[in-house]
Amino acid sequence: MLERTRNTPLEEKLVLRSIVLTTVLALVASQAAFAQDPSTGSGQAFPSRPLRLVVPFAAGGVTDTSARAVADRLGARLGQPVVVENRPGASGNIGTEQVAKSPPDGHTLVLGFDGTMVINPHVFAKIPFDTLRDFAPVTKLGDATLILVAHPSVPANSLQELIAQAKAKPFAFGTSGTGGTPHLAGEMLAQRTGAQLTHVPYKGGGQAIIDVIGGQIPLVYTAVASSQQFVKSGKLKAMGVSSARRSPSLPNVPTFEESGLPGFVVDSWVGVLAPARTPQPVIERLQREIAAVLADPIVKERYGVLGIEPVGNTPEQFAAQIREDLARWEKVVRQAGIKLE
Repeated sequence: MLERTRNTPLEEKLVLRSIVLTTVLALVASQAAFAQDPSTGSGQAFPSRPLRLVVPFAAGGVTDTSARAVADRLGARLGQPVVVENRPGASGNIGTEQVAKSPPDGHTLVLGFDGTMVINPHVFAKIPFDTLRDFAPVTKLGDATLILVAHPSVPANSLQELIAQAKAKPFAFGTSGTGGTPHLAGEMLAQRTGAQLTHVPYKGGGQAIIDVIGGQIPLVYTAVASSQQFVKSGKLKAMGVSSARRSPSLPNVPTFEESGLPGFVVDSWVGVLAPARTPQPVIERLQREIAAVLADPIVKERYGVLGIEPVGNTPEQFAAQIREDLARWEKVVRQAGIKLE
């Protein structure tokens, strides 16, 4: 029988050090692999199949186009196709509900519009989802700048002049519809300044713009992208943009803050959200890839045509804005008494 050789203390220390080093290297390697290709929590790598990006509105609009502008490039980065699926109805509630009830694995996402996510919960008596409870924010795709414009015959040449005149006599303002961001922005302007602004809802912002140009109503609160050509041609007169910064396409138009309303910043935004309880590594992977897509010059150009400024912020930043917007619009809606069936 062979007699087992006893290791010296130095040899035992070297063996132990080798075992520890091997274990640490294996752990680091596994964590690196996880970071590059995170698991959904079910043992499968993400993504393991094509993704669905549900747009809760009809094809062809700004919301739909903003989704399609990123879908192909996002799919290329993820290694799986990203299929845009339109599920319109009930002011975005139908498609949004569908995603809320989808498996929380990152393969089904919703193109969240601020009107649906932070205004609908207040203007509808009942909606089939809870924005904070049912969704995990991924990232904000971008902000669309809003502008208040007037018919050239309106005697005001600035926002402050308009407010002063609207305190003396009522002014009607048109928007794309009741309960939209432009509508609530107009109501907030009236509540904050005491201006008498009467809302006139349209089925789309285009007809509202046409009626202001034609002199049927004096004002319209709308997107810069929809109205900039008429401002430049002199068919409409700009009172101000409600974004934090001036619009690159209308650099001579001041912001509401510059016009004496500090803190009055209202944009219309679009973003991506996943079902609640989607694993955090999946959320973070999606955010990184979407942010990279938004930095692409071609995507930036497409968003510029839509009047959208790309953002791509963190899930935490997006979630914070959603909470703030929910609180802000709840007060405006309650004071204005806005309700939809």
